[in-house]
Amino acid sequence: MKQGKTALSSVGINHMRAVFLILSACAAYPVMAQEAAKPTKATVAKKGDRVEDSTVLEPIVVRGGSKDGAMEGYQPISTVTATRTDTPLIDIPQAVNVVSEDVLKDQKAQSLDDALSNISGIGQANTLGGTQDSFIRRGFGDNRDGSILTNGLKTALPRSFNATSERVEVLKGPASTLYGILDPGGMINVVTKKPEQTFSGEIYGTASSFGGGSTGLDFTGPIEGTDFAYRIIGEYKNIDYWRNFGETKDWIISPSLSWYGEDTEVTLSYMHEDYSVPFDRGTIFDPVTGRAVDVDPEIRFDEPYNISEGSSDMATLNVKHEFNDNWKLNFDYSYSYNEYSDNQARVMAYNRLNGNVTRRADATQGSEIYNHALRLDLTGDVEIGGLRNELLFGASYDYADTFRSDLIRCAQSVNFNIYNPVYGKLPECTTVSKADSDQTEQISTASAYFQDSLYLTDQWILVGGLRYQHYDLMAGKGRPFVTNTDSSGDKLVPRGGIVYKMTPDISFYANVAETFRPQSSIAAYYGNLPPEEGVSYEIGSKFEIADGLTANIALYTSDKKNVAYSEVVDGETVVKTAGLVRARGVEVDIAGEITDEFSVIASYGFTDAKIIDDPVYAGKWPVNVPRHTGSLFFAYDFGEIDGNGNTLKVGAGIRGAGKRAGINTNTYFLPGYLLADAFAAYTIQLERPLTLQLNLKNIFDKTYYTSSIGTTNLGNQIGEPFNATLSASVKF
Repeated sequence: MKQGKTALSSVGINHMRAVFLILSACAAYPVMAQEAAKPTKATVAKKGDRVEDSTVLEPIVVRGGSKDGAMEGYQPISTVTATRTDTPLIDIPQAVNVVSEDVLKDQKAQSLDDALSNISGIGQANTLGGTQDSFIRRGFGDNRDGSILTNGLKTALPRSFNATSERVEVLKGPASTLYGILDPGGMINVVTKKPEQTFSGEIYGTASSFGGGSTGLDFTGPIEGTDFAYRIIGEYKNIDYWRNFGETKDWIISPSLSWYGEDTEVTLSYMHEDYSVPFDRGTIFDPVTGRAVDVDPEIRFDEPYNISEGSSDMATLNVKHEFNDNWKLNFDYSYSYNEYSDNQARVMAYNRLNGNVTRRADATQGSEIYNHALRLDLTGDVEIGGLRNELLFGASYDYADTFRSDLIRCAQSVNFNIYNPVYGKLPECTTVSKADSDQTEQISTASAYFQDSLYLTDQWILVGGLRYQHYDLMAGKGRPFVTNTDSSGDKLVPRGGIVYKMTPDISFYANVAETFRPQSSIAAYYGNLPPEEGVSYEIGSKFEIADGLTANIALYTSDKKNVAYSEVVDGETVVKTAGLVRARGVEVDIAGEITDEFSVIASYGFTDAKIIDDPVYAGKWPVNVPRHTGSLFFAYDFGEIDGNGNTLKVGAGIRGAGKRAGINTNTYFLPGYLLADAFAAYTIQLERPLTLQLNLKNIFDKTYYTSSIGTTNLGNQIGEPFNATLSASVKF
């Protein structure tokens, strides 16, 4: 039973929420259907042409602009992420995986974790109590590692996936030559929705079996009589947390505007989000048994005030200009800001003999993170010495500032038993620890880079690039403030690759590249840390198994020295470095259509990661790295099923991961898991199509663990149990 609720009132409230949210999506239906019958005026495609008044029932259409990256259903065709130019995937000497908009819609993805479960070699890392995105990629990664970008730019957002997300692209392996400070495992790029040249709209609502749901809208189209197009996206979410108390609240609004000139496109967008999410570090693993404590997974060991509340803002500007058919200029700027405060009852120790836990009331108040990211790319498709060259000249600047004002710390208390939980005995703390407060990290990087894709013949492509990067880094804490890290430096980061296209549909590739990451430690134990440096080698193949079905196979080995890991010293988490970590593996990814009706996305990854050189942890597995990952999801579109134009689409799939080290010492492992999901979508062809969709997640209600905090056995994230989501949407 949830805290503060009776079972009867909880059921009643949840039913009322479900009804309200479904009705909110459908309430506008009669009005919109009536609007469909009203005459509209068509706008011809070319600027300056006059339009004669005529009564039509067609959408308003203006001259279209370009769109980076191409998708056909589940199948990715091209991307700009890997080369910064719109390049066919088969011509890229590196593994690139894409989770398309159709996949995200069919699966009703609610987070980046949902989206990336379709991609090989990716696992969840320490999410800071479920408040931030955090991913392992090919054996490397952590929260705040800068690997998650939005439209190719780094941001301050704690969660990068939301109602504005259109698709997710993953560039496997080193990407530092084009994107700066990153791990050898690669980067994740969330591509957002842009204004479209054809009017369309959607109003939707969802209801969750957990209780509550969401409602939202997405409208886009041209501004009649101008060269502008708009988009407005909004969503409100209020869902009960699946454990015995807590709820997730989220409100987002995102307007965007595009202008289309003869040779220039300008897009300006803004996003604001308010959120309140549970701060939940999960459960305890018993180091003696190596298993989770025998407590109902719904029971939390903290307090109802374990909440992280905040808001995020992001403003972006994109300018594209074509000088001629061969030379193009692209400018991107992003400003992002996140402010938050959280409270938590933190588990500090566990007595396995009687179930008593030692807890401490902590809080972080007045935290602010902001980020400036700027990129300028000049691309040219030219012939030099009789050979085609796709040239890229670029420069970028990033500045990130993280500040945590008041760090709240109180005395530890032993007043909670996991087998007989009684809440309310540990009040919120208000005592500011001056020595821990004003935690600050500031990093700025300025870079220039160059890349050339040289087409030797129709079959052979050479790709080479080089980045010059300068950085300044400062970190410290305390009142008075103590600077613990103060470093700067320069680095040349090269990459090289080769593609052999045996046929237009089959290619083989190889690449080698380096990575570089300066490191900081806010705590005063170690001072300046040496930068992480890595090198990776990869070979692979890309091919179309059938018309519409794309596959890639990759084998890689990556070494990274001076790898950062966390350790608890005198009750405080600090950063240290391991000597050398090596990750080797093989990955297979498939996406596309087997037939016109049958779509599939599937993956398998094997990752052999090991700490090679370290005085304490040599021979151990790095924390949270799954040795096996896999997924299979298919959808079948029956099309019209009843003679009235109504359509049905169904699908199902499995996803899972192997065991992972839960702590640096490898004294326990999170067990592997395999989950099953399914969906069905029924569209009623009325004047405005109405779609009802049911998604079932974790159908067999398996208990599984997605990640650990890595420093102790006291925080292990529990995956969501069975959940049913019913959604209704009206399209225009």
